[in-house]
Amino acid sequence: MTDKQFPRRTLLRGLGVTLTLPLLQRDAEAGANTLTAPKRMVCVANPLGFVPNAFFPTQSGRLDRLPPLLQPLDRLKSEFSIFSNLDHGVSGGHQSAHTFLSGIRDSESAEWDSRNQSVDQLAAELAGDQTRFPSIVASVGRNSDELECRMSWTRTGVNIPPISEAPILFDTLFRADNPQERKAKRKAFAQHASILDVVRQQARSLNSKLGSVDRRKLEEYLTSVRSVEKRLRMSDEWIDRAKPEVPLKRPTLGQSFTQRLPLFYELIRLALMTDSTRVATLSVPGNLPVADLGLQGNYHAFSHHGKSETALKQLMVIEQFQMVELGKFLQAMKDTEQPGGGSLLDHTMVLAGSGMGNASSHSNKNLPILLAGGGLGNGQHHVMPETAGRRIPLCNLYTTMLERFSGTQQKPFSRATGTIDLTRHAAKSQPIADEATNPS
Repeated sequence: MTDKQFPRRTLLRGLGVTLTLPLLQRDAEAGANTLTAPKRMVCVANPLGFVPNAFFPTQSGRLDRLPPLLQPLDRLKSEFSIFSNLDHGVSGGHQSAHTFLSGIRDSESAEWDSRNQSVDQLAAELAGDQTRFPSIVASVGRNSDELECRMSWTRTGVNIPPISEAPILFDTLFRADNPQERKAKRKAFAQHASILDVVRQQARSLNSKLGSVDRRKLEEYLTSVRSVEKRLRMSDEWIDRAKPEVPLKRPTLGQSFTQRLPLFYELIRLALMTDSTRVATLSVPGNLPVADLGLQGNYHAFSHHGKSETALKQLMVIEQFQMVELGKFLQAMKDTEQPGGGSLLDHTMVLAGSGMGNASSHSNKNLPILLAGGGLGNGQHHVMPETAGRRIPLCNLYTTMLERFSGTQQKPFSRATGTIDLTRHAAKSQPIADEATNPS
């Protein structure tokens, strides 16, 4: 018996198993004889952005001479692209930095059908129940209220609190539950399901007594109920399946920020490599302990440098460290081979940036956007139109990423007006024209 004779899903159903092949999907139903790795997405952000003059290249087109912040990525410059003049058209400084992955302020989410759902969570929905965890949301430490990234938002407009301790993330991904823990989880899932049944029945009896506006609100509520039910069902199906073993010891508490950031990157790489998830976000806190980098002061204060050479010098230490560790993560992904060909980076889109374009002036325009991997034909500085009326929403890039992730056409995401043709913007390196001036 070969996979040419029996479609993969038919064979799995016959074995009484659903989606048990980690890492790879065999497209036997389409008649293919090769193994293809699934698409993945990683989003990394801080709430204070990067110094624009140090982040954006002065040339458009092919990445040749890299600016100071990108120099740690020099040997990877064919693996990533930079985008200028993309943003969400919002303002508000720190109060709008949380729109990075959604495009919508949480206070305005009720005005949108999809609320302020973030691109990573929509990608997690598109991935469905293919993995144990639809997505991983993590932060390298706890954020202060003012400087929270608040990256990930559900379809119902709820912010997903990140896992901020490496041992907890490790246990979630890789520690095997004992029989008592599995029994307790199954009992909890059953109790939650019973509660949701009662809630749904009460909502249905109420529906006939409501006007059109309240019916819509009730339908939004029921949508959230169905979403919880789906997550419970998915979690229950994975209870008795063994977690993967990885070549990494369980982390301990008390590590410095300089130790935690690379550790979180490695945990995300292992989660992707083992197909424990296909979507992950990682935020760097705005109140990170700068003493771990040999500095005195605080990250937020440095970001409001006002062009002070002293503050800029210290801020660059913080930002360069982030870029160095991002480069190590991208290199590790590139060095991780995938069965069937290519590297983990080839099959993973890695978005890095911020919802803050210039923290010193509290600007949310011209966001720093780096997109690596994913087989997107990288190595370019894409300079988008800067003139009002011709600007392209950042959500157009997110729509492009979602289509690449899912392999299917997607409706415009959030504020998007379409997609971005990355091949059309590719060009030889050349000075940036006046029409698309490099952000400063």
